[in-house]
Amino acid sequence: MRDLNEFNITQEVLRRFENTPDPRLLEILTSLVKHLHDFARETKLTEAEWMEGINFLTRTGHLCTDIRQEFILLSDTLGLSMLVVAQNHSRPPEVTEQTVFGPFHVEGAPPHESHGSDLSNGTAGDPLFVRAEVVSPDGPVADAMVDVWQADAEGFYDVQSPDWTLDDAALRGVFRTDAEGRFSFRSILPKSYPIPVDGTVGAMLNATKRSPMRPAHMHYKVEKPGFDPLITHVFVEGDDYLDSDSVFGVRGSCVGQYVRHEPGVAPTGETVDVPFYTLDYRFVLHPQH
Repeated sequence: MRDLNEFNITQEVLRRFENTPDPRLLEILTSLVKHLHDFARETKLTEAEWMEGINFLTRTGHLCTDIRQEFILLSDTLGLSMLVVAQNHSRPPEVTEQTVFGPFHVEGAPPHESHGSDLSNGTAGDPLFVRAEVVSPDGPVADAMVDVWQADAEGFYDVQSPDWTLDDAALRGVFRTDAEGRFSFRSILPKSYPIPVDGTVGAMLNATKRSPMRPAHMHYKVEKPGFDPLITHVFVEGDDYLDSDSVFGVRGSCVGQYVRHEPGVAPTGETVDVPFYTLDYRFVLHPQH
């Protein structure tokens, strides 16, 4: 087709996708083209603005490594990640809600016994003792794999350290639930922190006067065949940023009670000479039918 203009070009682009053999791919591309073209027309996008957008996405890609995913962070801060998560994991009210995955999970975290491990690996912070159970509507879920990771008291994940390797893993690990669906460990109290602002996402937040802060939380990934995999957070009740999470990940059912205790005997039986915290939490999985 010749003589294309700003109004008829959309239909011509769609026509050239008509022979796409995969119907789902055709559906996605058709909708993508329509929305992109409508966006450009609606905003009267200039060539300079279009090029700035291309450069922004290019810089975002250049920032991505095996331990940093700037595109995931961009998706998170635009609310797209949580939207996709929510529409793909609709669950009954009694089941633990799904939240965003986050950019700092790594495969191959160190395995730990169901009980008795200390994930801090020497990291400074207020001692925290976590006792958790994994259940379903039918009862305890034994031998579920639970992947845990969190930031340190300064808001940094271990993978953000230069030259980090798995041998340096701290505040992350993998557990298997016991016969009663339980697991427990020692860690440190999570703190609120800003997401990385040294890249394109930070530039976007700065330009729009948005806060980069995330409320204090721990990440959990819980899996067992026969159940919808659960990726969630357990946030700290009372945190100042629960209602303004920069990645829109907070769900009321995912807020935990991190209880402060004076120095004394911890749940593990050990004596702690500084104030410490405890978290008791239940993860409820949704069976796949």
